[in-house]
Amino acid sequence: QVQLVESGGGLVQPGGSLRLSCAASGNIFIIYAMGWYRQAPGKERELVASIISDGSTNYADSVKGRFIISREFAKNTVYLQMNSLKPEDTAVYSCNVVHGTGTSWGQGTQVTVSS
Repeated sequence: QVQLVESGGGLVQPGGSLRLSCAASGNIFIIYAMGWYRQAPGKERELVASIISDGSTNYADSVKGRFIISREFAKNTVYLQMNSLKPEDTAVYSCNVVHGTGTSWGQGTQVTVSS
């Protein structure tokens, strides 16, 4: 089994920053991709950002230029640096890892952007 532990969510004012972390552990032999999804109330879950094994990244149009995804290979950890946060970024953010034996999800962490 693969376990994902997320941290870093919280309440922040518009224009502020937060950094999310997701650490993967367990029976991990290879990781193909790591990413962050979010789901706001009443909306479908959407991909925010992803990073694959060669370091290539992909971002939702709504976060390009504000969010940065990165990965620390030695620790099987993925980060999401979120800058210039807007109220519409409010959602539950979940980590996703595609690995050699399937796909795993984190428990989700709440991000609230409000004054």
